Amino acid sequence: MIDVFLERRFVQPIESERVTSLTLAAQGCFDLHRIAWQASLLARDGRRLLCHFQAPDLESARHGLRRAGADISTLWGGTLHDAPGLEAAELAAANVVVERRFAAPVSVAAIQALEDAGAACLQAHRVRFLRTLCALDRRRMHCLYHAPDAESVRLAQHQAGMPVTRVWACRRIVPPASTPAP
Repeated sequence: MIDVFLERRFVQPIESERVTSLTLAAQGCFDLHRIAWQASLLARDGRRLLCHFQAPDLESARHGLRRAGADISTLWGGTLHDAPGLEAAELAAANVVVERRFAAPVSVAAIQALEDAGAACLQAHRVRFLRTLCALDRRRMHCLYHAPDAESVRLAQHQAGMPVTRVWACRRIVPPASTPAP
């Protein structure tokens, strides 16, 4: 199984309940293609969504999500990189996403080294790094943080000299406990 991410944008804001209902309504397609919804991050304004799935391969994810009616133009395979000792409760507290785009491939280690060098900036703004989602082509990353607000993360990232494309506040949506996993 690989990690697969789907980015969505909405003109009209979407609510977290709608994200859950749409995803659960697609469960038949997901089961057929062995896709498991892991979690989604919905922007506080409801106009941006990042969904995390696991699937046997990227092609299975493409077929299943397309059949479920999703626009798959921003579907990508990637890897997860957690902060050392990350616990589930900490991940559940993720409330800010930092998007990073790169003209040339970059390693997670290179970005982590920058972040480590700027650790004092993060601490000064009460920002805690939780997880990085890195595209397989290494030209895109989404990093999850827990912080007082998105502006605290934006300031800390700027002061630490981190590459930033976009910063947005989010809420984490997870499948209901009764959802069967394939």
